[in-house]
Amino acid sequence: MAESERQTGSPEEATPPLCQSFMIPKKEIHMVPDMAKWKRSQAYADYIGFILTLNEGVKGKKLTCEYKVSEPIEKLMGLLDTLDRWIDETPPVNQPSRFGNKAFRTWYAKLDQEAENLVKTVIPKHLAEAAPEIAVYLKESVGNSTRIDYGTGHEAAFAAFLCCLCKIGVLRVDDQLAIVFKVFNRYLEVMRKLQKTYRMEPAGSQGVWGLDDFQFLPFIWGSSQLIEHPNLEPRHFVDEKVVNENHKDYMFLECILFITEMKTGPFAEHSNQLWNISAVPSWSKVNQGLVRMYKAECLEKFPVIQHFKFGSLLPIQPVTS
Repeated sequence: MAESERQTGSPEEATPPLCQSFMIPKKEIHMVPDMAKWKRSQAYADYIGFILTLNEGVKGKKLTCEYKVSEPIEKLMGLLDTLDRWIDETPPVNQPSRFGNKAFRTWYAKLDQEAENLVKTVIPKHLAEAAPEIAVYLKESVGNSTRIDYGTGHEAAFAAFLCCLCKIGVLRVDDQLAIVFKVFNRYLEVMRKLQKTYRMEPAGSQGVWGLDDFQFLPFIWGSSQLIEHPNLEPRHFVDEKVVNENHKDYMFLECILFITEMKTGPFAEHSNQLWNISAVPSWSKVNQGLVRMYKAECLEKFPVIQHFKFGSLLPIQPVTS
């Protein structure tokens, strides 16, 4: 038993005992009344706890600041580089419809086949039995291969994937900054490339009334980064010059840059919710509001959560106090 690998870190991040039995996660939320089970579940508590811990961890810090990069973080970067390379190897096909390029299905089939092996490259050998369970969240995190769409439910699956890696002790408390600034940021780059290359549809888009067609978490963590910034206020993110000069330091501005590249016309028209947010006086108010909005618009919406899968690491069982 690899005891030496498991002695570092505080109790809340300790690796579970190796006798844990892993399972293939499955859907548990089949009807709207099942949502009550989700909100009481250990999975919900752990997921939102993970999001909020990272939200606190990145507060006031730039993407370009110095932070520790552990071996598992490097391996995760390698995994994401592989997904990126597969996009280059799978060019879009000629087809009559502009959206939803069918080459995405070829790309996805490769991930479907290789996901477990990719996860095994990240986790130590003594935890190999966890790979099939964790791989499900990786496969769910890149979009739907039937509809060729992508939305906040897929993004949530990637956060769940990272949360599972924390729960088995592969990622630790001191990896927090690298989880957001390195791994999640790289994930966003790969997702944007997928969205552009295969012209993916937004899943369950609220159109102009949604925050963004595809993402939500980088706005939460990105607004936390900007809390108590000496110069940049929320009103500045609709200023093109400010975005161009600062996007490499702040996730929020990187998201705004991507929106302006993808959409034409006045910002207030194509991104009304964000335009309204630019009128909020402080970044801490923006951050609090976005956390509330994420719970209400994503985590408490049946069309999003019906696709969430539950296993031994993110269980549907109620929280045990």
